[in-house]
Amino acid sequence: MEPGEIEALFTRGDGQYLFARWGRPIVPVVFGVEEESLRVFKGAFEAVVVLAGHRMAETDPELGANLMVFCFRDWGELLEVKDLGRLVPELEALVARLEAAGANQYRIFRFDREGAIKAAFVFLRMDAALAAMEAETLALAQAVQTVLLWSDRAFDGSSPLARVGDRVILRPEIGAVIRAGYERVMPAMARDPSHALRLAARVRLA
Repeated sequence: MEPGEIEALFTRGDGQYLFARWGRPIVPVVFGVEEESLRVFKGAFEAVVVLAGHRMAETDPELGANLMVFCFRDWGELLEVKDLGRLVPELEALVARLEAAGANQYRIFRFDREGAIKAAFVFLRMDAALAAMEAETLALAQAVQTVLLWSDRAFDGSSPLARVGDRVILRPEIGAVIRAGYERVMPAMARDPSHALRLAARVRLA
């Protein structure tokens, strides 16, 4: 990928460049799915974490689980989740906005003092579009979109995934960006667009 293409992946709607990766092992937990789908989700997260060269763990010493995925039918169900309002400030107002927008997914990230990701919350309202997706595709898409802090416009009009025959895979160029972002010499958080040039150089070397 060209530097400009990579820069666009982390340039937000307000024009600000912001990159962040996880600074601690990822501990995912998925609510609202059957056991078979649970294994699919955890397998997808593990695959993307291995690709990144990062780590997973059984528990987070501060939060227990630090990547929480909620699957449900109606946004209002989130208001019934015990203690979720303590983890997600202004939950009622958020639910009202998402209901009004007709959204079917939303992600929230939390960061440590260095700006690295320390927690993420993924909300999936299983409308007809999401319910029609194969579990493997949905899980892989969420794993990819939470392993880094992508721009809110990063995948508008294009998916990070591609279909090869009857399989859905991560697009190789997106996988290369993920790997580059997790190289030890790269910062866990960056706000300067020149960071995209460093990512591009490592993608080319790879």
